[in-house]
Amino acid sequence: MKVSILLPYKENYSPTYPGAVSIFVSSTNKISKYRKNVTIYGSTSYKKKLSSNYINIELKKKILRSQSKDYVSKFLEIQKNINPDIIEIHNRPIYVEQLVQLKTNLVLYFHNDPITMIGSKSVNERVNLLTICSKIIFNSEWSKKQFLKNLKNFYHKSKKLEVIHQSTNKTKVDLTKKENLITFVGKLNSAKGYDIFGDAIIKILDKYPKWNALVIGDEPREKIILNHKNLKNLGFQNHQKVLQTFNKTSIAVACSRWEEPFGRTSLEAASRGCAVIISNRGGLPETITNGIILRNLKPKTLFDAIETLLTNKKKLSILQKQSIKNFYLTDKLISEKIDHYRELITKKILFNFNKDRLKNKIKILHVTNFNERHNGRLFYNTGKRINNGFIRLNHSVLEFSDRDIVSYYRNLNDLNGSKRLNKKLLEVISNYVPDILVLGHADLIKKETLEFIKKNYPNIKMAQWFLDRMDSDWINNKKRFLDKIDLMDASFCTTDPVSLKLNKKHKVFYMPNPVDQSFERLENYKNQFFNNDVFFAMSHGVHRGILKKGKFDQREVFINRLINITPNIRFDLYGMNNIQPIWADNYLLAISQCKIGLNLSQGKPAKYYSSDRFSQLIGNGLLVMIDENTKIGNFFNKDEIILYRNVNDLSEKIVKYSNDNVLRNKIARNGQKKYFKYFNSTNIAEFIINKSFGIKKKYFWENIN
Repeated sequence: MKVSILLPYKENYSPTYPGAVSIFVSSTNKISKYRKNVTIYGSTSYKKKLSSNYINIELKKKILRSQSKDYVSKFLEIQKNINPDIIEIHNRPIYVEQLVQLKTNLVLYFHNDPITMIGSKSVNERVNLLTICSKIIFNSEWSKKQFLKNLKNFYHKSKKLEVIHQSTNKTKVDLTKKENLITFVGKLNSAKGYDIFGDAIIKILDKYPKWNALVIGDEPREKIILNHKNLKNLGFQNHQKVLQTFNKTSIAVACSRWEEPFGRTSLEAASRGCAVIISNRGGLPETITNGIILRNLKPKTLFDAIETLLTNKKKLSILQKQSIKNFYLTDKLISEKIDHYRELITKKILFNFNKDRLKNKIKILHVTNFNERHNGRLFYNTGKRINNGFIRLNHSVLEFSDRDIVSYYRNLNDLNGSKRLNKKLLEVISNYVPDILVLGHADLIKKETLEFIKKNYPNIKMAQWFLDRMDSDWINNKKRFLDKIDLMDASFCTTDPVSLKLNKKHKVFYMPNPVDQSFERLENYKNQFFNNDVFFAMSHGVHRGILKKGKFDQREVFINRLINITPNIRFDLYGMNNIQPIWADNYLLAISQCKIGLNLSQGKPAKYYSSDRFSQLIGNGLLVMIDENTKIGNFFNKDEIILYRNVNDLSEKIVKYSNDNVLRNKIARNGQKKYFKYFNSTNIAEFIINKSFGIKKKYFWENIN
């Protein structure tokens, strides 16, 4: 892993007057397990640097030209040769637009209020940052809330947004060596509340002469002068001297007026066992676990808070002890958090196999029609079969029934329910954040929605499966399949992809109709008595509960001719000749009473295409007969299924096998055994995952032309 860190232009990465960003970067980098892989870039005039892995970008002064742009441009040229896995940009959202061309993981750190910074002030700018960046990190929950102001709700749950507080090293502090010392560290201006501190501390020192005050900081632009014999102003001090001062300080004050994005002073004071008093502004309350928070910032309230600690030694002691005991924002913790997200955004998901099953548990969001609104009439549908396969592979699976959702939410403002559907999908994505999004016939999911997911969740894989035939007579189905194919990592269909003449750039795979052990539970070849010989059912190509009046299917002509030329054979037919379609348990009951299952699809046979009826029939142990022009016979031999050439050939074979119980049962048993071995829902589910993630493994049906 190669990481490049870009500091703000003129950020002083030096022990001499270092900024908060420099301190944060250097301290966390020192103990990172990837520190040897990290290079820090900046531009400073100071020769001494905070760490050896720093490269200074030298710039020539130019009139009427932005030095900052030149700074980023020079960094850009360097990175083109390095090709880092991650570029971490600190506190300059404006840099992101320039660096996006590198096509690597960009991570943006905010150390200030986002809505005050160039490049993130507007809603559109912040949405753009969310789109471009792999991660956006804030130094406080307050800063994160600022970033999300006026953004739509689903952005609020984006996994790209993360809070990683600033940190400091944790050392042992001897509380018995604390002095009667009250310390203020920071800019000596009104924004930092230095005037409020001054009003309160003069009165404190007058009333409690055994106590002293110490001020560390400067401010050339605003002169606030404090004079008292017990108050000493040290001016600017380096970082180490500040920490040493906190070691002996009893009470530390950070009473900012302005909304502090975080507040390093109070953090470091707490880590050194100070009793800390802070204002309730910005991210300041997030810097301490124990202390006094001023809800009403006035000299009087600050005076009262300090006096409480001076007069109540027990409370002072408790706060000091708790500051140390409960301090958790250590450099070690924060460094580990940084390393963790680095691993997450660069990690390529690799799967280990154990008997052809995935060990790794991934999160799958499966979007298809689970037919909840049909009250169990279609409980055995293909979506549920594939879903069962995902679950049997021990993955985390969340079902999202798109057709049911549009049915529930359809209204006058959203006639087909698609607006609510797409909004709901984004909300689910933001909460669940799957490793892969699998779509099955999800036509109402808009392409724009998937594009948004691709941009904002680049690590999510996308796959689609499609059951309907797509040859020349079914152009509309092919259009549905191709509509979102450019966004898919892999696509799956039940027609041979080669015969469809699809663009070779798309990863399209043939997917057999799966059989599932929870649905296909019959073993018809064991039965001795049958009410009927041949079972055939259809529904005019859709899941209709009843026949549509005036609708005609060419298969009716074929079946009626078959009946006429096949005497003494009992046919059990549904969905034709004014006989209603059959569903659910009635469907299973009907096929349990038949010897032979006939699989006949609409139109001319297409290579490998078959309706899911095929898996249902062979999976329940019926002898299955299918047109040889489907080329399904490439997967089976004559001892597993029966192929027919035409209606006359089919008629002869029906008569033969209806009367030969031993041979029929043998072939039916062999067919079921083979189908369950190779075409079970677990194998199909694994196939979808493997191809989507680019895992090389050949499946039975891929080895056959």
